[in-house]
Amino acid sequence: MEISMPAPQIYVEKTLAIIKPDIVDKEEEIQDIILRSGFTIVQRRKLHLSPEQCSNFYVEQYGKMFFPNLTAYMSSGPLVAMILARHKAISYWLELLGPNNSLVAKETHPDSLRAIYGTDDLRNALHGSNDFAAAEREIRFMFPEVIIEPIPMGQAAKDYLNLHIMPTLLEGLTELCKQKPADPLIWLADWLLKNNPNKPKLCHHHPIVEEPY
Repeated sequence: MEISMPAPQIYVEKTLAIIKPDIVDKEEEIQDIILRSGFTIVQRRKLHLSPEQCSNFYVEQYGKMFFPNLTAYMSSGPLVAMILARHKAISYWLELLGPNNSLVAKETHPDSLRAIYGTDDLRNALHGSNDFAAAEREIRFMFPEVIIEPIPMGQAAKDYLNLHIMPTLLEGLTELCKQKPADPLIWLADWLLKNNPNKPKLCHHHPIVEEPY
C-alpha cells in the first residue's frame, strides 16, 4: 500500500513586475514572454495610481530631478502589476528588462524588453524590483493582502538557525546515533518530518480581483 506524501513546500523567490501605462496594450505578448522565460505569474492586477500613490511607491527617488515627470508618467493611465516567481526571480527579471534607460538598452542590449518596448530614459516600459528588500516592499504596496515569506539575512539568519533549526537538528542527530538505523538519511528525514516544530499553518486567501479598466 503506497502512502502519498504531500508535496514539499519550498521557498521560491518573488519579484514585482509592472507594465507601465504607455504599453499596457502589449500586456498579452509581454505575459507570454514572461511565462516562456520560466516565471509563474502568482498575482496580477490592473490599477490606476494617483500621483500621490506613485510618489509613495517611488519614495526612494524623491528629490531627484526626474521625480515629478516619473510620477506624472506612472499616473497617466492604468498599469499592470504582477508578482512573478521562479528561481532567482529578481536577478533574472532584471536581466530580461535590460538597462533602465531604453535608449541605452537599444544600443547595448537590443533583445531586452526595455529596448523592444521602451521609448527613452523615463518611459522605459517596465519595472522590476532591484533586490529582496525592494521586492518585499513593492509587493506589499501593490498587493497588501499577499503573504510574503520573510528572507532572513546576516545575523538574523544565524539567530533564526540557532533558535529554530539547530535544537531540533541536534536532537534528531542524537537520536540517530542511539538508533543506528540501516539507512540513516531516510531515518533522519522521517524523524525531522515527524518532529518539525515549525510546521507551516496553511491559510487560504482569496486572490485579489482585477480592477476593470
